[in-house]
Amino acid sequence: MTAASEELLVPGTGISFASLPKVSLHDHLDGGLRPGTIIELADAIGFALPTTDAQELAEWFEDSADSGSLPTYLATFDVTLGVMQTQEGLVRVAREFVNDLVADGVIYGEVRWAPEQHLTRGLSLDEVVEAVQEGIELGTDDARAAGRTIRVGQLVTAMRHANRGLEIAELAVRHRDNGVVGFDIAGAELGFPPKNQIAAFDYLAQNYFPVTVHAGEADGLESIRGALFDGRALRLGHGVRIAEDIEIERQDDDNTYVSLGLLAEWVKDREITLELSPSSNLQTGAIAEWGEDITDHPFDLLYQLGFQVTVNPDNRLMSNTTVSRELALLTDAFGYDLSDLEVFQLNAAAATFLPVEDREDLADAISDAFEDAGL
Repeated sequence: MTAASEELLVPGTGISFASLPKVSLHDHLDGGLRPGTIIELADAIGFALPTTDAQELAEWFEDSADSGSLPTYLATFDVTLGVMQTQEGLVRVAREFVNDLVADGVIYGEVRWAPEQHLTRGLSLDEVVEAVQEGIELGTDDARAAGRTIRVGQLVTAMRHANRGLEIAELAVRHRDNGVVGFDIAGAELGFPPKNQIAAFDYLAQNYFPVTVHAGEADGLESIRGALFDGRALRLGHGVRIAEDIEIERQDDDNTYVSLGLLAEWVKDREITLELSPSSNLQTGAIAEWGEDITDHPFDLLYQLGFQVTVNPDNRLMSNTTVSRELALLTDAFGYDLSDLEVFQLNAAAATFLPVEDREDLADAISDAFEDAGL
């Protein structure tokens, strides 16, 4: 049994984290494959793997990703992307992705992925989006047949080092009535600012299409500024390094006194959501300035200051994690209880790229479930 599959209980209760309703905002399709599925898909297309033992392959992904470097972390995706180049492979991966969200108690998820990375075997951009949507709908049907409920939207992503941003933005808008709910840019952050994709962001704004941008992970405050003011992002993918704009002036036994820079004040006051991913932030070195342990993560500082924090897995395979495991790690590190866990889910529900009425219904479902759990 892997760490991600262990049953984790909220301290002081008999309630499992997996039984609580959750929202996942930052969850990569190509970072959430099952090792056994990778082996089967690779065998079908003759793709070479580091090992054909599922447990060894899972360990290879986690060990390779645990480098302290985002570029090295990203190199593990060469393997997952390699088996996601056919219609059959994409449908299966997307379907199982939804199945695994359901098993973790997620009731709403946004799955992000880059269609331009799935074209090496002849599929078109539209065909890969349609294949992923087919898998999502099959996974949703599986949940319904099992008496469970989930809703999943696609976040179509452009790779920031490429020059296809406008083309991918047009693809996203073209499929807004076929499961695509938002747009993202991802990949190597340092040296590839959002302003390089300004034509895409202009087009998205003109079409009233929501945007989240990877920022404040491998690059600092300038990256966040670019996401907000060039990308017009409604959420920050990670955004953890906004803490660089918070100065701790002094501490005593009961309080920490801080001052916020103008950028941090803007993010806090405008309630711009931070898509935080604690395990991934450790693996990639995003929080190296603060330390090398989960207790060093500025998550709690941001939460206590009133930032719109959310909890996400980023890449479940590479980090051997789930939303439940991330919540358990934070609870153990900072002493959170059910009321805190509810806040994190309500923050995420409010930040989804759903219509306002659907966001309200999602929030009501979360609050009702936490009330039933004994909050």
